[in-house]
Amino acid sequence: MNDSLALFIQLYTDEDVTTALAIQLRQRSFVARSAKEAEMTGQDDEAQLAYATSQNMAIMTSNEKDFALLAKNWAADERQHGGIIIAEKFSRRQFGELLRQTLRLLDAVSADEIRNAFLYLSQFR
Repeated sequence: MNDSLALFIQLYTDEDVTTALAIQLRQRSFVARSAKEAEMTGQDDEAQLAYATSQNMAIMTSNEKDFALLAKNWAADERQHGGIIIAEKFSRRQFGELLRQTLRLLDAVSADEIRNAFLYLSQFR
């Protein structure tokens, strides 16, 4: 990963998170991409994290169990990643809340601060 100072988190959303989030973030001038847009649908969690890492992006998912294990394994192997953000599952009606929490996260945490971190979007309610 690039070691230069990175200010804003670039966000990759896996299949658990609506593509609409990436679209809305780009409309607000953030760098964001969904698994669907990256043609990564159907790939396993390891491949999703590896893709996000290769793109210098943090990944957002609702899959806490599997990504907690991946974070642990990557740390044990001294592998770097752009950060893992766990979001609860939001319904379509709750999209505004997903967007608000994500914008708060992007405002509060830099790309350097999230690197190799495992955090919960709910911290930004």
